[in-house]
Amino acid sequence: MDTAYVIVTVLTALANAGIAVADLLRADFVLANSAEVGVPPSRLPWLAALKAAGAAGLVLGLLGVPAVGVAAAGGLVLFFTGAVVVHLRARVHHNLAVPGAYLALAAASLVLAAAR
Repeated sequence: MDTAYVIVTVLTALANAGIAVADLLRADFVLANSAEVGVPPSRLPWLAALKAAGAAGLVLGLLGVPAVGVAAAGGLVLFFTGAVVVHLRARVHHNLAVPGAYLALAAASLVLAAAR
């Protein structure tokens, strides 16, 4: 289980750190997606900060602060549940798999962290 926990948590942290950077750089795909679901570009730095904080918290969990890792994973589950809801409310179903994949990674990280 420790191997699965480490692999899934590292993947989740890297994915969230990567998308946080894309948000901060206002990558074209980020701007297009946020416009499509009705999120103003002024919110991107805040969303990036939440994703980066989640990634950092997951890393801290791996480095021996398990409560922070569990809290970070839980926070990311809440964040990406919200992202899925925003996509559904905007009736943007064609790329629902993207926030769904982030949600799945966060949920797996949470389950594995809580089981330790």
